[in-house]
Amino acid sequence: MKKIFLIILSLFILPNYAFAKDNIDISYDNGIYHIILSGEKIKKKIKVYASPGLKTNSEIHRELGAKLTVNAGYFDPENQKSISYVIMDSQTYEDPMLNENLLANAFLRKNLSKILNRTEFRVVECDNNNWKYEMVPHNSPVDFACDVKYAVQGGPLILPQLRLEEELFLVKDGDKVIRESCSVLHKVARTILGLKNGELHILIITDEHPMDMYEVQELCKKLGFERAMALDGGSSTSMNYKDKYSIISTKGDGAGRQLKSFILVY
Repeated sequence: MKKIFLIILSLFILPNYAFAKDNIDISYDNGIYHIILSGEKIKKKIKVYASPGLKTNSEIHRELGAKLTVNAGYFDPENQKSISYVIMDSQTYEDPMLNENLLANAFLRKNLSKILNRTEFRVVECDNNNWKYEMVPHNSPVDFACDVKYAVQGGPLILPQLRLEEELFLVKDGDKVIRESCSVLHKVARTILGLKNGELHILIITDEHPMDMYEVQELCKKLGFERAMALDGGSSTSMNYKDKYSIISTKGDGAGRQLKSFILVY
């Protein structure tokens, strides 16, 4: 009995710990949650969801009954419309071209091609029931005999190269930065996706260990990711796993920011 008690106690007092079940492995170290989704079966259990109205990660996690829920794409809190493409069940559910605030801004309208072609995460089904992940610019073609079942756009691409200017997260005049989006040069919380050996990795970088995008890139290299991309971050950073974890940015009122799109695992 004493030995069992010590094992249970160690799960709560060790600085590095992990839970692995249902092909979902979650570890924590120094303010960063590292989630690994392994195996082929789990690829069919990953969904993307866009809410008609803004809701917190915890609300969506509870209402849709997922095992794991994390925040996903960018959105406009003013009109509650998406700034990221979202594909659900092979259909485009959210299209930034339908966001009038995006089109009304002269600077953004001038650079619309960069915004619309930001990196997206895809779950793709091909012939013979083969499933795979992709992290590619939105305009990238789909392989023959394949279908994008679920996708959500974020950005920027982090690996194999960091595409800050190409995706309009950074605008420079020579060496001078004249515009920065999504605090890419500042240390904030982040939600990051990575691919390695056919597995999907999710990093929830909390306010305890905030990073700028260059630091995130170094972390992704250290972890051996082949490709990596960012989703919405900062105060949007959120993660729920069953009833064990409910992680939000400490910025705000403590309830978690209301969001537009989500990645869920069943």
